[in-house]
Amino acid sequence: MHKYRLLAIYSAAAVLAVLLAALGAFAQSPAPTLPYRNPALGVDERVADLVGRMTLEEKVGQLMMWDARDEDLSFINTRHAGSILHILGARINRAMDLAAKERLAIPLLVGEDGIHGHSFWKGATIFPTELAMAASWNPELLEQVGRVTAEEMAPTGIHWTFSPVLCLTRDLRWGRTGETFGEDPYLIGEFGAALIRGYQGKGLNDPTAVLATAKHYAGYSETQGGRDASEADISRRKLRSYFLPPFERAARAGAMTFMTGYQSMDGVPSTVNHWLLTDVLKTEWGFRGVLVTDWDNVGRLVYEQKVAKTYADAAIMALRAGNDIIMTTPQFYEGAIEAVRSGRLAESEIDAPVRRLLALKFRMGLFENPRRPDLARAAVETARPDHRAVNLAMARQSLILLQNNGLLPLDAAKVKSIAVIGPNADDDLQQLGDWSLGSPQHPPEAGKQPREKTTTALDGIRALAPQGTSVRYERGCSIIDDDLSGIPAAVAAAQASDVVVAVVGDHLRFIGETNSTATLELQGGQVALLDALEKTGKPTIVVLVNSKPLVLPPSAKRAAAIVEGFNPGMEGGRALAEALFGQLNPSGKLTISIPVHVGQQPVFYSQVRGQHGDRYADLTQEPLFPFGHGLSYTQYRYSNLKIATPTLARGQAETVSVDVENSGHREGDEIVEVYVTDVVTSVTWVNKALKGFTRVHLAPGEKKTVQVSLPWESFQIVDAEGRSVVEPGAFEIRVGPSSRDRDLLKATLAVQ
Repeated sequence: MHKYRLLAIYSAAAVLAVLLAALGAFAQSPAPTLPYRNPALGVDERVADLVGRMTLEEKVGQLMMWDARDEDLSFINTRHAGSILHILGARINRAMDLAAKERLAIPLLVGEDGIHGHSFWKGATIFPTELAMAASWNPELLEQVGRVTAEEMAPTGIHWTFSPVLCLTRDLRWGRTGETFGEDPYLIGEFGAALIRGYQGKGLNDPTAVLATAKHYAGYSETQGGRDASEADISRRKLRSYFLPPFERAARAGAMTFMTGYQSMDGVPSTVNHWLLTDVLKTEWGFRGVLVTDWDNVGRLVYEQKVAKTYADAAIMALRAGNDIIMTTPQFYEGAIEAVRSGRLAESEIDAPVRRLLALKFRMGLFENPRRPDLARAAVETARPDHRAVNLAMARQSLILLQNNGLLPLDAAKVKSIAVIGPNADDDLQQLGDWSLGSPQHPPEAGKQPREKTTTALDGIRALAPQGTSVRYERGCSIIDDDLSGIPAAVAAAQASDVVVAVVGDHLRFIGETNSTATLELQGGQVALLDALEKTGKPTIVVLVNSKPLVLPPSAKRAAAIVEGFNPGMEGGRALAEALFGQLNPSGKLTISIPVHVGQQPVFYSQVRGQHGDRYADLTQEPLFPFGHGLSYTQYRYSNLKIATPTLARGQAETVSVDVENSGHREGDEIVEVYVTDVVTSVTWVNKALKGFTRVHLAPGEKKTVQVSLPWESFQIVDAEGRSVVEPGAFEIRVGPSSRDRDLLKATLAVQ
């Protein structure tokens, strides 16, 4: 071959080698950072870049929240899932690995029901339920509860808790009563805002924080016959008057997610109520977070409420109403895509919620740090003594002394033997209540919280009983059947003891979602048990471990003392024992009225004025124990009620002061309650409404002047046009230890 030709071949080979080497070096060098991957750019710029790169299928996938309990997580790749729930621990790493392999590697948002603690994580701190915690009337302590819950959830890979519940309890037969903070809109708003602050910590990029969820938006608790998720008979004015204020408070407090309710109102399911979801929440209140449906709410439009014929129809309705995340409706994926492909839904209508969700993920920093589980840290967090201390503080402050003839606190010199009797005396599951391992939300094979982490009533009494005091225990009866075979042994134990502590209440079978009841009576053999114990003549303390107010039989009403614990959490038994033996002076007060009879519904304190008579022909309309009621081992006297401004100009706040004196022999905490009455209104309005409260600690004989500020909004009503207004005229300020009129001091002022 000619030498020049050989040289040319060699030269070409050399050039090719150089090119190949250059290509190899380029392949090994870092790829240019895509704009959405660049944390130096603004959130809006990153969102715009990412949405521009997404296919329709990827966009729809982002809007879906999947139930991840099954082992098969392939939907993360086949359906491009944006968020998941009901997945814990190491499996979250698997899910995040799958999401990272997606074309655009958009991180997952992981949610879980942390309702009163990290509910379904074994060994987590389980607090009293919301209704129990509300009895503390202590927003600062509730904020600590939220903080502890977040600190235990975050290291397990959870980003988002579906709490707080801001529903307003109306019909006590409703199974979810115990999930609420009670019957008062103002209190619910204050307590919800406190939990939100605790959950969300220092902000969206706080790795120890979780997103809070204001739910169920709104009016879900206004049920027919107490039946869960039934049609709610609520006008827009009624919504604005009572049901919306706690949610508006949550929006102002920075809640980053809202969840829709199951019910319909005026024929429109809440999940497709454009006025509620868009006009009020997003436009009027300026909510900039994301709105998630409750469990399969979009599917229910088709198969339950039957307002949509197909899943494409349901997808269009849900998106146009303002929903951002669709929880556990798998058919939404094909339905939404079909709606766009057929031209019935514009792709821009998919883009809008996708942008909101992606903006949230960017602001949380999930693209840089997906917040994977750190199980070693989770073990440390759930074992922290200070977390247990917060739980004990809440259990102590949540305990309510409803009735006491002087037997409590027990006199160690006189009481040498105690009979602890009742089906809830040593039942840790009923003490923790709903939304905890062992409750119906998870299958039995998921197990329950470690028994050693819960101090039951029996545990607490045995641990704290004075030396030399004998403690006998008999279960006595069942709550779920009428078996009375254990009553003779319970009676024998009572007869052999100086004092009886009877721990009764309700059972997980009769509470919670779908589990409303037709009655409020004590179930099973409990009435027969209490009747038999009364016949022994032994002084009896009735302790209630229950999710909601129950109707008490005459034998319970005649007891020497009644203590309400609701579902007091892991430390409930210790707090109870401290109160029985006088180490703790109870300070809790009801945030829900306890009726005499189930037929008194509605029995809440803030009744709209106007009816013939003030009682039933056969029964009082007064509750057995009213909203705000709670006794102490000391006595408090109220006097010298004053208002700073007798005539209030527009926009001004009022300052209320009252002297509170501890006239007893023990130190204690009193909760001072302030109510407002608008004397004459342009529309019917409630007789009085709580608008302020404060806790005050008093030594024996000590007197303090307590001040409570009432902002201008405290004097608002909702007029016939649905507007929140302050009408000029006379107002009454009522201050005292409960909502009962005879307990309240009264002062008047004029509003210009």
